[in-house]
Amino acid sequence: MALTPSHRPTREWPLLVLALALVCAICIPLWQASAARGDAGNDWSKWTPERLSRLLLGPEQIASYCCFTWAALILLGRYLEVRRQRRAFDLELLSTDAGVCILPEDARLLQRRVEQRAARGGPFILANMIRLALGKYAVSRSARDVSDTVRTQADVDLGRLVASMATVHYLAWAIPAIGFLGTVRGLATSLTLGGQTSLEMSKFISDATRHLNVAFDCTLVALVLSLVVMFLLHSVQRDEEALVIDCQQYCLEHLVARLYELGPEEEGSPASRIKGQVI
Repeated sequence: MALTPSHRPTREWPLLVLALALVCAICIPLWQASAARGDAGNDWSKWTPERLSRLLLGPEQIASYCCFTWAALILLGRYLEVRRQRRAFDLELLSTDAGVCILPEDARLLQRRVEQRAARGGPFILANMIRLALGKYAVSRSARDVSDTVRTQADVDLGRLVASMATVHYLAWAIPAIGFLGTVRGLATSLTLGGQTSLEMSKFISDATRHLNVAFDCTLVALVLSLVVMFLLHSVQRDEEALVIDCQQYCLEHLVARLYELGPEEEGSPASRIKGQVI
C-alpha cells in the first residue's frame, strides 16, 4: 500500500521539543536568578515528606488514581488493537499490481480469498470492508454501489469506535469532578472551624490552613491526571480515525479503482474474461 498522509510521521513531536526548548531557554535563567536571591530554597523547604504525603495520598487523590489507571488500561488496549488492525495491510488481501482489473464474476472468488487470509489473526476492519464491497459488486455489478458501500461501512466502523470510547470519556470527566469534591470537602471543613470559639488563634489558623491545603491539593492532582488522560484519549482516537481512513483509501485504490463494469453487449461474453486478471 502506498504511504498515506496518516502513515507519514507527523511533526507534532518535533514541535513539542522545540516548544520545550524555547520555554526552558526563557524560564531557566529566570529560575537561576531567583535561586541566587535565596527565594527558591525557602520554597522547596516547605515540601516535606509529610506535605507531599498529604498532596498525593488523600482519599480523593486515590479515587482519581483508580479512575486514571482504569482509563489508561482501556486506552492501552485500544492502542494495541489499532496496532493489530494495521497488520491487515500486510496480508495482501487485494492485488496491488498495476493493470489488474476485477470483474463481477471474480468478486465471489476474491471474497473467499479475503476471508481465508483474514482468518489468521482476525477479525480486521479492512477485511470486513473489502468483503462487504465485493459482495455488493457481485450482486449489483456497479462500481458506484461498491464505493457507497465502502463509504457507509467506514462511517459505521468509525461510529462504533467513537461509541465504544464512552467509558473513557466518562472517566476523563469524573477525574476532575472527584478533585472538585475534595475541594468542596476541604472548604466546608475549613468553614466549620469558624464556629468553634474554643480554639486558640494559632491552632485555628493551622487547622484552617491544613484543610485549605486539602481542598486545593485534590484539585491539583485531579487536573494533572485529567490532562494526561485527555492527551492519551485524543492520541488513541486520532490513531483509530486514521486507521478507518486508511482502510477506506485502500479499498478505493485497490478495489473500487480496479472494478471493470461490463457493457450490455459484453455480459456473458467469454472474451470478457480476458480483460480482467485476478491475482
